[in-house]
Amino acid sequence: MKFVREVIPTQNLEVLRTLGARDGWLIENSELIRIGFGKIADQIKLTDGLEPDIAATDQLRSHELSGAAGPSGTGIVAFGSLPFDRKAPGHLEIPEYSISQNSNGEAWLSRLDGSMNWQDHITAVSMPTQETQNLRSISFLPTPEEYAHNVALAVEILRRKEILKVVLARSVTGSVPEALDPAAIIGRLKTREPVCTLYSLPTENGRRFVGASPELLLRRNGADVLCHPLAGTIALPLNVQPDDYQNWLLGSSKNLHEHEVPVNEIVTALATVYENVEADATPSIVTLRTLAHLGTWIKASQEHEVDSPDALEILRILHPTAAIGGIPRKGSYELIQQLESHDRGHYAGPVGWVDARGDGEWWIGIRGILLYENTFEAWAGAGIVSESDPAAEREETRVKLASVLSSVLVDSVQ
Repeated sequence: MKFVREVIPTQNLEVLRTLGARDGWLIENSELIRIGFGKIADQIKLTDGLEPDIAATDQLRSHELSGAAGPSGTGIVAFGSLPFDRKAPGHLEIPEYSISQNSNGEAWLSRLDGSMNWQDHITAVSMPTQETQNLRSISFLPTPEEYAHNVALAVEILRRKEILKVVLARSVTGSVPEALDPAAIIGRLKTREPVCTLYSLPTENGRRFVGASPELLLRRNGADVLCHPLAGTIALPLNVQPDDYQNWLLGSSKNLHEHEVPVNEIVTALATVYENVEADATPSIVTLRTLAHLGTWIKASQEHEVDSPDALEILRILHPTAAIGGIPRKGSYELIQQLESHDRGHYAGPVGWVDARGDGEWWIGIRGILLYENTFEAWAGAGIVSESDPAAEREETRVKLASVLSSVLVDSVQ
């Protein structure tokens, strides 16, 4: 299969965002917007999930690219939203068209050879007008009270030192009167969470995973890789200066312990395949609309790109990190299966892209909503360590759920 890369004029950001969010593939942050649209040119099946499978990488690289030069991620790109369960089947999709446009307005189009009508898709876009809606039905799994009880059970296990940390999540499902427009939701998330990475990606059975993730799992560019794990959280009241809350978070031994676990895990994992691995000596604060997190930048590099694993291989090494699973990986995953009421699906799974060069960017699929017609499902989790308080962890998940669902609903949920 052949693709052609072209340099194109600067495109309207809102149009690109709407096109990718509603009917295609969208990944956007403050530096760059990347969308896919049109038909699926090729699908790369990950039959065994993120278990080693060289065939997936070979399939991506088997396609030819001609035309103009461009940076990584502007050629043949495969997008994907993968399940949390690393062994669950997943797939990546190469769209007929993809556009990458950076903050300077430089734009590249990659298209399937012979496909020429990309501008027709652009001009056909209708901008979103849908407002937030009233709730028609809602259910929690587990209930808030059951979730707090599960946290208490987990704390007892963690105090025996069998597990250092586990992330427990709960979900809310509901319906609204009208079919939900992903583009309208993305637009509101863009306004409310400007420091996050927006994503809107198709999943199975006609559903779509839409959200604004604050957590970069990995960014691979040649011989270098960058990670930014988040762990340790405090809720921020609206219309209040966050300084005192942030200072408290930086001095909280419980949150510093919770944060240190995934940082050390990622550094150790990267050191198995990279010559140089460095992490910030102390965490910094990542401030969102209603929450603040502890974050640490981790950088790894090789002297030569040929010795650097590609983005999919790094993904296999890292996912799930202790920031969304726990440590040790096997024991925490078994505890999640024991205490959580149903499968997480795409919640906390990787969302992102990889190109034929092996470069790619993957974020953790949190602060997202799974949409289907007029129904939605959202998840929120909290990192549990031996010092955790069940009521406080329940409140953290409530704030996280309310934050993301405010892009869908008129009134917040409890």
